[in-house]
Amino acid sequence: MKKKQRIGILSLGCPRNVADSENIMGRLNQKGHPIVDMEKADVAIINTCAFIEEARQESVESILELVELKKEGRLKKIIVYGCLPQRYGSILGQELPECDAFVGRVTLNHSLERFPITPRHYAYLKICEGCINHCSFCAIPKIKGKFSSLDKETLLRQVDCFNRQDVSEISCVGQDITAYGMDLYKAMKLAEILREIVKRIENVGWLRLLYLYPSRLTDDVLKVIRDEPKICKYIDVPIQHINDRLLKLMHRGTKKKDLIRLIDKIRKTIPGVALRTSVIVGFPSETEKEFKELLSFLQDVRFERLGAFIYSREEDTKAFGFKGQIPKKTKMERLNLVMSCQQKISASVNAGFLGKTLKVLIDAKEKDCYLGRTQFDAPEVDGQVFVKSDRRLKPGDFVDVKITDTLEYDLVGEV
Repeated sequence: MKKKQRIGILSLGCPRNVADSENIMGRLNQKGHPIVDMEKADVAIINTCAFIEEARQESVESILELVELKKEGRLKKIIVYGCLPQRYGSILGQELPECDAFVGRVTLNHSLERFPITPRHYAYLKICEGCINHCSFCAIPKIKGKFSSLDKETLLRQVDCFNRQDVSEISCVGQDITAYGMDLYKAMKLAEILREIVKRIENVGWLRLLYLYPSRLTDDVLKVIRDEPKICKYIDVPIQHINDRLLKLMHRGTKKKDLIRLIDKIRKTIPGVALRTSVIVGFPSETEKEFKELLSFLQDVRFERLGAFIYSREEDTKAFGFKGQIPKKTKMERLNLVMSCQQKISASVNAGFLGKTLKVLIDAKEKDCYLGRTQFDAPEVDGQVFVKSDRRLKPGDFVDVKITDTLEYDLVGEV
C-alpha cells in the first residue's frame, strides 16, 4: 500500500480562515494523510489572506519561505489556498512556478470532518461565507463571491460535535453573521439559530459572536445575547468611521446618529457589555477636521476594545479610484493618534476591574503563571489575564480570578 504523504498547514489571516483550514485538513486526514508540523511535512498547504496590502505581503513572504524549504529538499509540494489565489491566481502561477497548485476560496463545511489547529478547548464555527454589504473600500465580496449561509441542520450537527468534544468556547464567525439566513430562508435568522445553539451546548461554557454589522443588529439579537448566560457579553460591531460624508463614501448604510443610537441601545440592553469596534483612518479625502471628529467620538464613547487600520487602496473596489488619496505618512500619524487614545481608554477600563472577581478561561501555561481570558476578550485579538494559582490548571478550565493588578491591555489576578 502506497504511503500517504504527510501534510503541514500554515493558516494566515482571520478566524474564518482558521475554520477553512480545519475543513481542508479534516478532509485530507479522513483520506489517510497524517497531519504533522511543517518541518516533518512532505506537502505544505498555506491558506492565504489578501484582504489588504499588509495581509498580501505576509502571504507572499510566507509562500517564499516555503519555496526555500522546497529548494532545500525539505518539502515535495506546495499548495496555495484561499484569498490570494482567488484574487491573483493567473499572476501567481507565473510569479511562483515552484508552487504546485493554486486553489481559490474554500466552500462552507457541510461535513463534520475537521482537524483542529486551534487549541482544543476552543473552536470556530463558520456559519456563513461572503458578504452582502458592498463597502467601497472592501474587496471581500469579489473574493468570496455570493453570500451563503450554512444550513441549520448542518450547523447544529457541528454544534453537537463540539459539545461532545467538551470544547470550552465556540466562536460563531462570518464576514457578517447578522445576515445569517437571508439567502436560505429569505430572512435574518441569527437570533433564532442562537437560541437553538444554546439548547445544545450543555458542555460548552461560552458562545462568542464575531462579527455583527451595525445596520442589521436587531433588538431580538441583543435580547438573546442579554438573556442567554452562555453567550459572551461581547459585541464586535465595526463602525469604520463616524463622519457622515465618509460613511456615505464608504457605502456603510449608516449615519452618525444611527451609530450613536445603536451604541446607546446596546449598553442599555446589556449592562456591562464589552463593545469592540474597528475604524479606518486615511480614507480618501478624509480631512483633518473629519479625522478629529472620529478621534473625539472615540474619546467620548470609550469602546472597551478597538482595532484601527490605515486605509488600504484595493483594486477592483470603488474607493480605488476616489480622489484625494491620503499620503502614507499622514495615515500612519492618524493611526498612532487613534491607538494612543485607545491605550488610555483601555487602561482606564481595566482599572475598573481591580479588586473584582472575574470568570476566566485558561488558555495556556507560561513559566510561573497561566494565561487566560475573560468573556470580554476574543482569542488572539484582545487582552489576556495573567493568573497565579497554587493548584494545577489546564487549558479549557474556567476559574474565578480576583484581579490584583491592571495593565494597559491585560489584567493580573489570582485564583
